[in-house]
Amino acid sequence: MRRYPSREEAGRRLARSVGHLRGADTVVLALPRGGLPVAREVARALDAPLDVLVVRKLGVPWNPELAMGAIAEGGIQVLNDEVIRIAEISADSIEQVRAREHVELERRGALLRSGRERVALNGCTAVIVDDGMATGATAAVACTAVRAAGAARVALAVPIASPDAVRRVAQDADEVICPWAPAGYDSVGAGYSDFHQLSDDEAARILREST
Repeated sequence: MRRYPSREEAGRRLARSVGHLRGADTVVLALPRGGLPVAREVARALDAPLDVLVVRKLGVPWNPELAMGAIAEGGIQVLNDEVIRIAEISADSIEQVRAREHVELERRGALLRSGRERVALNGCTAVIVDDGMATGATAAVACTAVRAAGAARVALAVPIASPDAVRRVAQDADEVICPWAPAGYDSVGAGYSDFHQLSDDEAARILREST
């Protein structure tokens, strides 16, 4: 399986596939932190403003890696009713997890933007960018969030994704742009030679230097 050398190079290659989205009303939204280096290259190619959209997974209380839902900026919440039913998770438990993750969501958004206001999405073409999709769950919530914020059109652009994730997000986005969807792909990091974890400071710097 071939790999992208880095997120930056993945972004440059992805940018070749998004030219038709260039327009005065286009906004690029990175899913932090890993989506920021990719989204910066896309924003440059589209000559569009760059912002972030923070999404937080709601993990099952006794198994945080198992998602029972997610929340996004703008007060968006999506729950996985099947997981909640099978795991018999109470409404109180869901609210406790949601409240905790909401605090982190607000903290992360404020830190990354360094006091800047969120870019207005009303009537825009929103291009959501991440460094890859394994399941598509986070991207699906992001699509719901930007529609709720008033975006007229929603495109999801990633350098690599599983075929199942592409099909899943196609139900929530007007367009999914993914130049590489290999069979058997189940980990975002598997598509990269350099997949180091970005720090909050590194992510904030990328956003700051792109405005």
